[in-house]
This record gives sequence, structure tokens and C-alpha cells, in this order.
Amino acid sequence: MQSISPNLFVRDILLSIAFYEKLGFKKVMTVPEAAPYVWAMLESGSVNIMLQTLESLGTELPEIQRDKTGGSLLLYIKREEVTSFFESIRGKVTVLKGLEKTFYGATEFTIIDTDGYVLTFAADE
Repeated sequence: MQSISPNLFVRDILLSIAFYEKLGFKKVMTVPEAAPYVWAMLESGSVNIMLQTLESLGTELPEIQRDKTGGSLLLYIKREEVTSFFESIRGKVTVLKGLEKTFYGATEFTIIDTDGYVLTFAADE
């Protein structure tokens, strides 16, 4: 295995792109090339996240389902300078858990995105 790139199924792909851009992600690819999009890939450093509408799958993968309460998924993202990153975004996103030092030595915080996905950002400080 070489990498993992989560593909998050979202209700409003433009709203989701805007949210992840607040976190420093850049849009690198979309389908189609111009809005309205059905799929997008964003990246920040070596982290990739894909966003896709459920409608775009049609009947290809009926096993993939979403209810309106969000996903049962937490993305744990390691990064440098987590404290300054937290300070730069905390007024722009919904923070579930503020900065804290964990028993395993990480400094981390947790937010929620516009579709209910939970993201924890952490650094070994």
C-alpha cells in the first residue's frame, strides 16, 4: 500500500469545497472541469481528500449510503504547527474539541465539516 485518499460523499459539493479551502486545501481536479461538479479532489501538503455527490454514483454502488446526520468517520490528520493552525481557523469552523495535550503526547483539536464529518488535527509537540 502507498496511500489512502478518503472520498467523502457530500450534499453540496461547492459548500464542501469552500469549507476545505478554509482549512488550506486547494482544488486540484474536478469532474466536470466547470461547475456544477459531481466530484473534486483537494490537497494540502501530502493529504488528499475527494468529495463526491451521491447522485453521481447512480446505481453503480448502492451499498454506499448516507443519512442526513453525517458520516461515522473521523479523519485524523497530522500536521506541523497545529496550535497556530487552530488559531487561524477557529472562528471560521465549528470546533467540537479545543486544543489539548493527549496522554499519548499529541497536541490536537477536533472540528466538524458541513456534512457532519469529524476531523482531528494533531501534531507531536
